[in-house]
Amino acid sequence: MSNIVDPLVEQIAARVRTERERRRWTLAQLADASGVSQAMISRIERGESSPTAVVLGKLSAAFQLSVASLLALAEGTPDEAGDGAGVRRRSEAAEWRDPATGYRRRQITGPRFPAEIAEILLPAGARVPYPAAAFAFVRQVVWVLDGRLTFHDGDTVHALEAGDTIELGDPTDRIFVNDAEEECRYAVILARGTRP
Repeated sequence: MSNIVDPLVEQIAARVRTERERRRWTLAQLADASGVSQAMISRIERGESSPTAVVLGKLSAAFQLSVASLLALAEGTPDEAGDGAGVRRRSEAAEWRDPATGYRRRQITGPRFPAEIAEILLPAGARVPYPAAAFAFVRQVVWVLDGRLTFHDGDTVHALEAGDTIELGDPTDRIFVNDAEEECRYAVILARGTRP
């Protein structure tokens, strides 16, 4: 086993701990609010475990943040102290990988930009569910760039092809599924108000 620590795992650990402490919650309170075990939360906060997309969805819902917001706050940008203007090179962007599904996510915009844009790569056969609470307090659009995405919006299922978009309405349980034989690439565009 490697002793190399992924900096993004450390940043997610710090962000989860910060959000919990900001609310003055104990591990037990966050576990109750999220449905994630205290042991798992403790391992995440210590940087010993990279959370899956499902676990991130549950934690973000408990914090009343979108998954995109939680990850964007963890990732930050090299120019956080500046005005946010400038070029972000592809090679400089942190990419988060879901250890359970291989789902990969790269934040496109920095924390000072008024909308969050993330690029998602969903492997063939991957299925990523999120609870309704992960979509509370945000307006979101999913834009399929390459491949096909089967999107479960509550009880409604949408078959989306490259170029298709869907604007998400009221929060409901949602599932992102790639039942094709090739990777699906899509963008998530999330309008945010004040920074959490």
